[in-house]
Amino acid sequence: MDFSARIIRGVEEHRGDLDRIIEKYSSHWKIDRMAHVDRNILRIAIYELLYCNDIPPKVAINEAIDIGKKFGSEDSGAFINGVLDKVKSEESRQAE
Repeated sequence: MDFSARIIRGVEEHRGDLDRIIEKYSSHWKIDRMAHVDRNILRIAIYELLYCNDIPPKVAINEAIDIGKKFGSEDSGAFINGVLDKVKSEESRQAE
């Protein structure tokens, strides 16, 4: 329960930044045109990548892809993977 609350609070607190990052790396997709499921999975995963040092990036990405495949569309897993790969590569370099 504590973990879930931490993630929810963090995503809400950084939502504007997370949405800008999603749009930056989602290749011509505006945030409001994305499927709700994909958008929220990306918000959570990017929050985990950027703000949760206790979660390995590979775990955050793999869980997001699995959730997308289960609850999203046929293309959600690939879409989420593509965005998160770019975020991991680019944003982690900027943080160093």
